[in-house]
Amino acid sequence: RMRDEARSGRSVIASMDAGFNKAMGTIIDANLTTLVAAGIMFVFGEGPVRGFAWTLTIGVFTSVFSSVLVAQVLLGYWLKTAKPKKLPIAE
Repeated sequence: RMRDEARSGRSVIASMDAGFNKAMGTIIDANLTTLVAAGIMFVFGEGPVRGFAWTLTIGVFTSVFSSVLVAQVLLGYWLKTAKPKKLPIAE
């Protein structure tokens, strides 16, 4: 999504912000769907299935944390230190 924004002529920082904002809905939707499935497995499952549902839930929260917060912070830090004129992925 950032690539599309950069190709449309936006600045690097504007491309990053727009890309993350547009991707947020998809990230939340996909992970909420997985959490619903994990909840169903936890409620109706027994033993190992419940354990898997719990592990899946932890994985989803870890994934959301890393894809939303960590990636955004790291990319923001890179943009501030490297000050690129264009995104390397936009080529």
